[in-house]
Amino acid sequence: MLDKLKLAERRYAELETLLAAAGTAGDRKLYRDRMREYKSLTPLIGKYREYKKAERNFTEAKELLSEGGLDADFREMAQAQSDENRELMERYGEELKILLLPRDPDDDRNVIIEIRGGAGGEESALFVNSLFRMYSMYAALKNWKIEVVNSNPTELGGYKEISFSVAGDGAYAKMKYESGVHRVQRVPETEAQGRIHTSTVTVAVLPEVEEVDVEINPADLETQTFRASGAGGQHINKTESAIRVIHRPSGVVVECQEERSQHKNKDKAMKMLYSKLYEVKMKEQTGKIAEERRIQVGTGDRSERIRTYNYPQGRVTDHRIGLTLYRLEAVLNGDCDEVFDALAVADKAAKLTAGG
Repeated sequence: MLDKLKLAERRYAELETLLAAAGTAGDRKLYRDRMREYKSLTPLIGKYREYKKAERNFTEAKELLSEGGLDADFREMAQAQSDENRELMERYGEELKILLLPRDPDDDRNVIIEIRGGAGGEESALFVNSLFRMYSMYAALKNWKIEVVNSNPTELGGYKEISFSVAGDGAYAKMKYESGVHRVQRVPETEAQGRIHTSTVTVAVLPEVEEVDVEINPADLETQTFRASGAGGQHINKTESAIRVIHRPSGVVVECQEERSQHKNKDKAMKMLYSKLYEVKMKEQTGKIAEERRIQVGTGDRSERIRTYNYPQGRVTDHRIGLTLYRLEAVLNGDCDEVFDALAVADKAAKLTAGG
């Protein structure tokens, strides 16, 4: 482990020099990749330096104790320093093991999230809105920026589907475990007899990528324009500003109708297309990994039931890690860190176990 840390510290110093060198920004992709690597190494190197400081203090204390001839007070102080820094070394050592795990290269990216209604009709559409509100409030707490890419609202205030981007530091690292089927159990307002209904919503979380990450041949694209419409089929505008882009080889279709400008809608649609094609590319690669090495928490399978929101009991249960919280209202108001952090910890623990 220490050999890996020494190599990482050497690489960190090298990146500092390269990033400070004049003209680095001339190659946009190279500069971006180096900056991303530098940022990803920063927590590891910071912890390694804390470990080395504790190690130095521990060594100094042990040397003092081995010399002998110390008065009782000074010996007690040296022993306390030795014990304290030994404990710090053990704690930092465990933290360094986690930080040395292979890092998801997409963790620092912004994300595009798609929420779609599943079983449950209008009740499902209303819960799409509830989840969109939850993620929006969580993003606000993190000072992240949310921008709607495409939406299909219903007359009762729900959404058949909604897609939006989330921009901010570590957005993908926090949000990536949200992909899958979310189940809601509650009594709909339209239910006269007070019976609990179960509805489902699917969530997909895609890392937002750039053109340099995925190559698209313009000849493979079919672009269609249509009039943007709102709930109940009412036209938002009378011009064909909405955009639909079809990538023929993969069959991936994206739409955007949130902007009045056709040009802006096209830009947003292309961002989503790049992210979806990147997802296809990544799934092809990860699909080659042996099943036993795949961790349950981070599969990102859209068909997997991952969480239940039970309104009568005020309960949120994440089925992947067996976490149950009786604070549904707080979670739906964006207080999601306890859930998201538990998923990240479980993910890392599973990777440590898989790596022996």
